[in-house]
Amino acid sequence: MNLLSVCVGQPHAVRSKSGWTGIHKQPVNGAVSIGRLGLSGDHILDTENHGGPDQAVYIYTAPDYAFWCAELGRTLEPGTFGENLLFSDLDSAPVRLGQRFGVGGVLLEVTFARVPCVTLAERMGDPGFVRRFREARRPGMYARVIREGGVRAGDAVTLANAVADGAPTVLDHFESCFAGQRPAPSPD
Repeated sequence: MNLLSVCVGQPHAVRSKSGWTGIHKQPVNGAVSIGRLGLSGDHILDTENHGGPDQAVYIYTAPDYAFWCAELGRTLEPGTFGENLLFSDLDSAPVRLGQRFGVGGVLLEVTFARVPCVTLAERMGDPGFVRRFREARRPGMYARVIREGGVRAGDAVTLANAVADGAPTVLDHFESCFAGQRPAPSPD
């Protein structure tokens, strides 16, 4: 498994929430430092719902991208989903919470699934995208930083620990976030 891209976002105006977002991430050439609170140069503007030590890095995967490219009928560039790191050869949903990944000089531990919001829908240009993302069950994963260091596209990604078979998966967490809620009606 490899790190396909490293992405950071600059402040970008949006119509929703506070008026500003960091979801518009772009790939970076060269090494990027990752500290306890995330990637150097990455702007997290909605700190009530994103960021902090347990959501320092957002990881998405190439199979999840391939699904969305087919589903949407278009090519999606790295950073489209607001991810910081794009891993090859891994579906995010079955990854267990607590799984650690070594990437370059960094050690990351999976903490949560990403829960979609209106900012993602605006980013995708589709008011119904929150529902589509939820129904697709391909959330990606947040991670905390266990060991700080640098990463760059092309770095090997390794599984750094064994997690018990009974530990909840990213998808289990994602589903629990919606337990007892009916899906929002599609605005189509």
